[in-house]
Amino acid sequence: MSFSAFSDLRAACQTLPLANATTKADAERRQAQLTKPPGSLGRLEELAVWLAAWQSRFIPKLDSVEILIFAGNHGVVRHGVSAFPAAVTAQMVANFEAGGAAINQLAKLAKAKLTVVPLALDNPTADFTVAPAMSEIEFCAAVTSGYEAVSPDADLICLGEMGIGNTTAASALCAGLFGGDGARWVGRGTGVDDDGLVRKRRALDAALATHAAHLGDPLRVAAALGGRELAALLGATLAARHHSIPVLIDGFVCTVAVAPLAKLAPDALAHCQAAHVSAESGHRMALQELNLSPLLSLNMRLGEGSGAAVAIGVLRAAVACHAGMATFAEAAVSQKQ
Repeated sequence: MSFSAFSDLRAACQTLPLANATTKADAERRQAQLTKPPGSLGRLEELAVWLAAWQSRFIPKLDSVEILIFAGNHGVVRHGVSAFPAAVTAQMVANFEAGGAAINQLAKLAKAKLTVVPLALDNPTADFTVAPAMSEIEFCAAVTSGYEAVSPDADLICLGEMGIGNTTAASALCAGLFGGDGARWVGRGTGVDDDGLVRKRRALDAALATHAAHLGDPLRVAAALGGRELAALLGATLAARHHSIPVLIDGFVCTVAVAPLAKLAPDALAHCQAAHVSAESGHRMALQELNLSPLLSLNMRLGEGSGAAVAIGVLRAAVACHAGMATFAEAAVSQKQ
């Protein structure tokens, strides 16, 4: 699916498939028959049912797991909002492609296919303190790139990102969507010092003032304050929903990137799980705004899909128990009276 205008995106959010209620009920019945006290595996039980419902399979599977990393550059870095120069984005993309990053190791461990999608790295978004980060056409093109990166036959999609300056963009997007200012939403990102933190907050507050007229429209906010990789994450999440593929969202940037979908349709993220809560200060608040409960809390703040990759193991555990455990009847074990 290709998008050329905000209206296309709004229309695509009006026809979102629902989870398979029949398969969900079948999976719940199986959980009730397995050799364990009801609810004793906690969220593993819920996750198995969630996967079954979205995959429309009585026994879900994770044979085809894909990690998608989208990379983009940001004009706002000229304000000194990152501890690293913008050139690091392309350098890290090269590192991903060479297999040398953390996500490469975690993807191998999780038996997941890793795909990296760089988005016009030599053409950063505009400095959003003085102009929209992207035009409507640029934003929709990035959304389309994300949408088209999703394999329709994947069992699970995991989202990641890379972009120097993108925690500033994500913080600004949080403020634009949920309210608040730089003091509320800005964290240290790549590890800026106190002066850098002040610069990030000032940049965010300047951006909010510049784009005050657009703050009531989720898509215009995303175009004005976001980035190409954030837009692509939104597109990939929308594609996964249209294909009924469950999604693991990584950290702060990924969470905020998909938030406009929730503003457009209340249940737009029902096919998503938050992989973890990161150490970035605004992430927990963003998750609360979206009613997402993270699977893990490991004090991670790397990005690049690393938290989502680790959480694949949790889903594999859920599927293994759901598929492999014996029922009370099969094991000749007496049930609770």
